Amino acid sequence: MATERELSDFLQSVEKRAFKRTVYHVRDEDSALDIVQDSMMKLAIHYGDKPPEELPMLFQRILSNCTLDWFRRQKTRNALFSNLSDFESASEDGGDFDLLETYASSDPSQQVESAEDATRRAQILREIEAQIQELPPRQREAFLMRYWEDMDVAETAAAMGCSEGSVKTHCSRAVQALSKALKAKGIQL
Repeated sequence: MATERELSDFLQSVEKRAFKRTVYHVRDEDSALDIVQDSMMKLAIHYGDKPPEELPMLFQRILSNCTLDWFRRQKTRNALFSNLSDFESASEDGGDFDLLETYASSDPSQQVESAEDATRRAQILREIEAQIQELPPRQREAFLMRYWEDMDVAETAAAMGCSEGSVKTHCSRAVQALSKALKAKGIQL
């Protein structure tokens, strides 16, 4: 059984990767933070008494389920409501939103590369992210766990609740789809 310290150490060791993975899935930092926190709370409340070696797989499964639940809620919410705040000004004083002002405060460390290189790199990254978002959910989940989280096939299968063969199939299809889509856009990696 995991001690309080072991549970705390485990959660601290996975928090940043879990957050990045979830941001990559939901594309909203606030929602990602909520999902990761909910997942951590569920692990602590319901599975805190499990052996420490079982915690990684349990957490990955809880995180995946919480992410899927978030998508289900978003789908329902978007079907029923329109978020009127999307049409309001982004500034607190009620002024107009200025896109150039948003991008004017860029990081000075990136001024070393040329503007053309920075733009090209940003476009490629956006296109890769967009293509990952277009993958079917199970393929995207397997792809991110295997190549983003660097989990092996067995760990991914346990976290996804499927066979190792299914993980390999999902990953293979995801890589093929991404490769085909990116080549069609003229991106060679």
